[in-house]
Amino acid sequence: MSDDLYDVLIIGGGPAGLTAGLYSSRAKLKTLLVERMILGGQVMTTTKVENYPGFPGGIDGPDLMIRFQEHCHEFGLENITGEVTALSDRGSEKLVTIDDRQVRARAVIITTGAEPSKLGIPGETELTGRGVSYCATCDGAFFRNVPVAIVGGGDTAAEEALFLTRFASKVYLVHRRDELRATKLLQERIFANDKVEPAWNSVVKEVIGDNTGVTKLSLYNLKEQTEREIEVAGMFVAIGVTPKAHFLADILDMDQDGYILTDSECRTSMPGVFAAGDVRKKILKQIATAVGDGAVAAIVAEKYLDELNLDQ
Repeated sequence: MSDDLYDVLIIGGGPAGLTAGLYSSRAKLKTLLVERMILGGQVMTTTKVENYPGFPGGIDGPDLMIRFQEHCHEFGLENITGEVTALSDRGSEKLVTIDDRQVRARAVIITTGAEPSKLGIPGETELTGRGVSYCATCDGAFFRNVPVAIVGGGDTAAEEALFLTRFASKVYLVHRRDELRATKLLQERIFANDKVEPAWNSVVKEVIGDNTGVTKLSLYNLKEQTEREIEVAGMFVAIGVTPKAHFLADILDMDQDGYILTDSECRTSMPGVFAAGDVRKKILKQIATAVGDGAVAAIVAEKYLDELNLDQ
């Protein structure tokens, strides 16, 4: 990585970050994208994307993200693996701390996305990786011919429940309400699958296990105020996401849930810093909206840099 000053530094390599990188590098701006894990973000763990335009019949998440990456590299986008831990405002320059070094950039686009929310119950942390998982597409194949549970009621929970039926002998769908929030199409698929058994009005109170991993879940029925145990070999959690912006809490305006507040053009409360994708407060979090955000943030960042040049 060069020690030179970058025009644009992008933090995060999901759909929003890669789109911003495509637009910025195509505009001949010196651009660096930093991703702490693998390029593609959470879409890399999605079996099939059915609602991204241009792919009738759907496309596997990793395949879609590889296309994104190839398109970015076609225009010379520079990317590195590292974790950004701090951002400071130096006026016309921003100082970004990546692991143990600092990089200067004239504009920064934050596309760090969000990570799966935790239940915060006994046994969850202790058994994570030994039966407790937050990604069915990552770990589902380890649970062949055994019962499992998935917690949640939205699209992600429904999609992952259906995916788990490929492997598990039975899938308990644990939801705190008496109906799903998932789209009607997914609900129809859930109710048509004999392997899925909903546990309505229920929450998981405790994950029980031993040296081999998860063995049971303790469920509490909110309506009947009763408890019961179900025997499962795994629990998958799909109850939403938490924005990955904690390192910015003291320098950018955020809402009470930790999402970065922006205007309609992705500007944050710090001049020259923009936010796009799932880390930004907005009504819909989809690949399509992340791509739109990434494009807007890159174009607005380019205009910001043009104005900066005129002032200097």
